[in-house]
Amino acid sequence: MLDLPDGLPIELTPLAFLVGKWEGAGKVVVGEEEVPFTQVVTFEHDGHSALKYSSTTSLEDGSLLPSELGYWRIKRARGAEEYGPGLLPPKEATHIKLHEDLEQYRHEDGGFLIQVSMLYPNGMAELYKGEVLKGRIQLATEHGAAFEGAKVYNHSKRLFGIVNGNLLWAWDVAFAKGQAESHASAELTKVQ
Repeated sequence: MLDLPDGLPIELTPLAFLVGKWEGAGKVVVGEEEVPFTQVVTFEHDGHSALKYSSTTSLEDGSLLPSELGYWRIKRARGAEEYGPGLLPPKEATHIKLHEDLEQYRHEDGGFLIQVSMLYPNGMAELYKGEVLKGRIQLATEHGAAFEGAKVYNHSKRLFGIVNGNLLWAWDVAFAKGQAESHASAELTKVQ
């Protein structure tokens, strides 16, 4: 049975298995070569309706690969109970107060649809849509945006899952006009 982190909003319980700090190693495909890297990933919450995500990755020689920042949330109708735009406070308390309230967003296959936003230091941003089901997450890019001069790609897919207590992930990317191919993957152990 999964222990829920203290203060985790009810609507984030389908993503609760991600909460914590994860460290491990993986490989990124560079041309025809697989290059090893180490990675630290953190999923945390601050009481809002999204998990905060951060990732730092470095090569064996210590050089850094692009970091990632993002937010992961359950796809649901958003209304007066949400803050924004900008710093405007919510007009009412969240409508998801009980686990029964969350059930209305369960997909017919038993999972929950999710939305993920990602930012990169090179000036690129991505929006992913996907699903979480039984400790497994599938994501595919919905939209991407970039500042002039940023290095971009056509689309990508990501897979996350818990296997033997570790967080495994794989990322397929379609560069230029090609088909999506394996780009990177890693196995991370929870350290906090």
